[in-house]
Amino acid sequence: MHKKSKKEYISLAQFVIFSREKLGLSQEELAERSALSLEQIQNIEQGLDLFLATTVRQKLAKGLKTENKEIKQYEIKTDFVLTKSSVMDEIREEILLNSNNSSFKISCPICGAELVTRIAKLYDLEDNLVLHPKARCTKCPFQLTD
Repeated sequence: MHKKSKKEYISLAQFVIFSREKLGLSQEELAERSALSLEQIQNIEQGLDLFLATTVRQKLAKGLKTENKEIKQYEIKTDFVLTKSSVMDEIREEILLNSNNSSFKISCPICGAELVTRIAKLYDLEDNLVLHPKARCTKCPFQLTD
């Protein structure tokens, strides 16, 4: 399999795609073999999931015929302080204010890369719409958390 080095960084998405293709599987076949949904496989391969729940990692390892630890090494670690809560609040406000602006771009407070943003629409117990701004960086582990 791929080894991570300082010269070459292999993302989780790249590792899964490479491993799946090496086995000659489609995304649908991997989903079936892993007992995961097609949407989960697509999210992983699109780089939307940077780290996995233990059960998802175990199922994916089974489907890819590899070890759990092999997959884990490609996950992005998020066990560090990302940024101040005031900065996080500013990012949330910007996303909510500019949700209808298709040319809206916001930079990562850690590395400066463009953030991928969206608004999750949820409903509370009284069926009121609640908007939750979401953001993640494509270059570093930054994620806007609730």
